[in-house]
Amino acid sequence: MTANILNGKELALSIRKNLKQQVEVLTNKPCLAVVLAGDNEASKIYVKNKLKAAEEIGIETSLFLFDTDVKQSELENLINKLNEDKKVNGIMVQLPLPEKIDEKAILNLINPVKDVDGFHPYNIGLLQNGSDKAVIAATPKGIIRLLENTSIDFEGKNALVIGRSQIVGKPIAMLLLNKNCTVTVAHSKTQNLESLINQADIVVSACGCPKLIKGESLKQGAIVIDVGINRIDGKLCGDVDFESTVNKASFITPVPGGVGPMTIAMLLENTLIAYQKQNKL
Repeated sequence: MTANILNGKELALSIRKNLKQQVEVLTNKPCLAVVLAGDNEASKIYVKNKLKAAEEIGIETSLFLFDTDVKQSELENLINKLNEDKKVNGIMVQLPLPEKIDEKAILNLINPVKDVDGFHPYNIGLLQNGSDKAVIAATPKGIIRLLENTSIDFEGKNALVIGRSQIVGKPIAMLLLNKNCTVTVAHSKTQNLESLINQADIVVSACGCPKLIKGESLKQGAIVIDVGINRIDGKLCGDVDFESTVNKASFITPVPGGVGPMTIAMLLENTLIAYQKQNKL
């Protein structure tokens, strides 16, 4: 048995093509404001890719750059201005911010309607309540779309989420729970992780541990979603040992080309949805 590869790049391109068609017919185009502070090289690459993808489908963008020594008040003032600017439909703050900045305070300041990252407590609360009005964080939203593309019947499936971050782990666990899965969240303090992996029909790993999941631990026919981005000897790899799991899983995402492209596609979709809400379309 060889797993079916969940090609996130291919699915993302299809989604972006559909979004472009929707944007093309709009007289006034959606606008995404992106805030980048500090000198994190990975963040700069991520932002460049997001801006390029937005512009390709016709979404207007504004980039606000700050040095590492930016003050909390400067970022707060900018967020307040963007909240009031009717031309701006979506606000995205690239994380991580410089160490001295209170990230939560900045994210909580964003108008929930313009919170295209889905990190505001209001949107997290809506997600927890199972509301279809919640803005869902881009990576978890992309994961669900990938899983839906397998035609899986979620109901009653054992789902294991490895990682408990606010960005991926917690929201994907809630989304799977809302799909009627039986969800277990594992983390750095979890004991007997291998036995949990062996029982899971769906494994979502977002812990940043290179090749943590081996084929011998995996349940035959499990669906494996690898969110990890790691480097070993300069080469990209995920949290999953792809070579040993590809013959055990029924579906698996590659790294790169799996979850990453879907994250960008979902950010763009969230921006268009925000525009539609604000313009009552």
